[in-house]
Amino acid sequence: MPEKEICIVIPALNEEETIGRVIDEIPKEQMEERGYRVETIVVDNDSTDRTKQIAEEKGVQVILEPRRGKGRAISAAFRSINKEFVFILDADYTYPATYIPEMLQVLEEGYDVVLGSRLRGQIEKEAMTRFNLVGNHLLALLASLLYGTKISDLCTGCWGFRGAVVKDLRLNAVGFELEADLFVQIAKKGYKIAEVPIHYRRRATPPKLNSIRDGFKIGRTLIRQRFRRE
Repeated sequence: MPEKEICIVIPALNEEETIGRVIDEIPKEQMEERGYRVETIVVDNDSTDRTKQIAEEKGVQVILEPRRGKGRAISAAFRSINKEFVFILDADYTYPATYIPEMLQVLEEGYDVVLGSRLRGQIEKEAMTRFNLVGNHLLALLASLLYGTKISDLCTGCWGFRGAVVKDLRLNAVGFELEADLFVQIAKKGYKIAEVPIHYRRRATPPKLNSIRDGFKIGRTLIRQRFRRE
């Protein structure tokens, strides 16, 4: 009987301080005991530090995407993946990789997509400003109302998918509007979404996201796609 396969995709831009810790935290042995072969892919998004070298030293595959933007990085990875289950995990060590087995269980139970919800879980002190917390709640509410699919944490950087879903997505996002693009397509296609509450850690390095500018882009993506004619 062939092994079942999992791919964990980590988009990374100048994350030399944390990329090794993220890779090390992936509970590979735990999932291998459940009969899975686990592959990790780091998508280096034109880093100028040692992100690529550290990932290669950890023995994982590195894909180079010279056009910066998280959306472009994930699109590059999705084009090359053909696995039973696929996960996205941010490279900044804010999302514990230890939740992946629990998220995998949810997918095994029949859901098409599962996300790690910071807003239903615990947020470490100083991990998110009050302004960003309110903004995240408002974007999730907007998404839920526009698409009739409830979601508590639209902007999470921790997602899991059945492989067939990944193949069915045609991502248009360039940057941090990626998660809105994912949600819109998933909701429109009627895929079943579940959430797992997670613990969100404080970022050790300065954030790349601009709260106001990127929040506006995310909201605009939700509204435009809702009323766009297919």
